Amino acid sequence: MEMGCRSMYQVGDLIVYGGNGVCRVAAVGPGPRGGRFYTLEPVYQSCTIMTPVDNQKVFHRPIITRQEALSLIDDIPTIQAQAYHSKVMRELTEHYDAMLKTYDCRSLLELTMSIYVKRQDAQSQKRRLGSVDEAFQRKAEDLLFSELACALDLPREEVQPFIAARLEGRPS
Repeated sequence: MEMGCRSMYQVGDLIVYGGNGVCRVAAVGPGPRGGRFYTLEPVYQSCTIMTPVDNQKVFHRPIITRQEALSLIDDIPTIQAQAYHSKVMRELTEHYDAMLKTYDCRSLLELTMSIYVKRQDAQSQKRRLGSVDEAFQRKAEDLLFSELACALDLPREEVQPFIAARLEGRPS
């Protein structure tokens, strides 16, 4: 996906802004040193971000639509999650980081599901999941559930129960 925006975001738009996740465009106007800037307010953090309108360095895009969120949830049973294993910590970190930095909901879902499979494998062998796996699962879930919450107009803590209820109600 292209990092820059083809058309300017408007005040009130919800966008994914890199690792900050979902942000609301609070203002569009002149920046402190000239040029046009967005003032962004992360939905689930207490801070303000100012970024140039033509920023090509940080990934940004509009959040998915409600219909795209529902379709993604409906696809969950068809996703074949594979645990990724590497004895080299750097390779594991690079693999997870590459998936995370797509900022694509399906990739984030696949990442969380693959680490969940890895957790189940570890538990069946009476082992703990590694700290790298746990950290990336938390970050991926945070980005994914935050975007789904905004797309579905739900409180973030209701996303997992919503997914479970929707999947339970589907014919096999």
